[in-house]
Amino acid sequence: MVLKFVEAGVLRVAYEVHGPGDGACVILLHGFPYSPRGFDEVAPALATAGYLVVVPYLRGYGQTTFRHGGTMRSGQQGALGQDLLDLMDALAIEKAALMGYDWGGRAACIVAALWPERVSALVTGQGYNVQDIAGAAEPLPPAAEYRLWYQYYFHSARGEAGLTANRYELCRLLWRLWSPTWRFTEATYRQSAAAFENPDFVPVVIHSYRHRFGYAAGDAVYDAIEAALAAQPAITVPTIALWGRADGVHATPEDDPHTQNFAGRYERRKLDNIGHNIPQEAPEATVRAILDALAAA
Repeated sequence: MVLKFVEAGVLRVAYEVHGPGDGACVILLHGFPYSPRGFDEVAPALATAGYLVVVPYLRGYGQTTFRHGGTMRSGQQGALGQDLLDLMDALAIEKAALMGYDWGGRAACIVAALWPERVSALVTGQGYNVQDIAGAAEPLPPAAEYRLWYQYYFHSARGEAGLTANRYELCRLLWRLWSPTWRFTEATYRQSAAAFENPDFVPVVIHSYRHRFGYAAGDAVYDAIEAALAAQPAITVPTIALWGRADGVHATPEDDPHTQNFAGRYERRKLDNIGHNIPQEAPEATVRAILDALAAA
């Protein structure tokens, strides 16, 4: 693994590279509150199989920085999708297989939906991750609402102050709640938590969870992308959706709620005793899904 940097759009992206430079590309995208360490067993296996593997730090994480101080520290979904597209352009990656979960799954789903010619195959944690912002005001059943307490917390000034003061403890609590069957060590958590010390982490996270409910305006730069996403565009590229049955954020329904969002070859795989951090909890199943999706393509 080699850590590299590239100027891509509004960011100077820090990214890790595995495998041969001439291999077909796979991009692995972490979520909140995680880091590229979640792919430490996935990336080498793909590299051994001959793939060029790129694992970026998302905006607000690790050594990824904004190129200009005046750029809005947006965490909206349109920004995440554009970041991924800009990274592919900056690295001259014409087409790649994408695997992402949580925020990374959102970026992957957005690029697959809006720029399918750039995506050979998609593996996504928790299915269709494009937010329906217009429908966000509709209440969920109480059993689902309580799982989103952290999002409502971040809507308040108290939550912003709490994340600022207690990001290490708060994100560790989320790890435990979201992956209740995973017995991770403090050392494992600490490796990822180092990425949360980025000075842009708090503003990007706070804006993300406020924007998705319509409580904060987005950056006008992404208005066209947000307008396209409001239509909940279907994904046509070959896709495998991974769902952890022990996910503490999103309960895994028996019936697939996202079938209508995929217009191409689509498969859903449910993983027993796996929580929200799918690639780190189930690396072998993640690698298998990526290789199977590529084979389907």
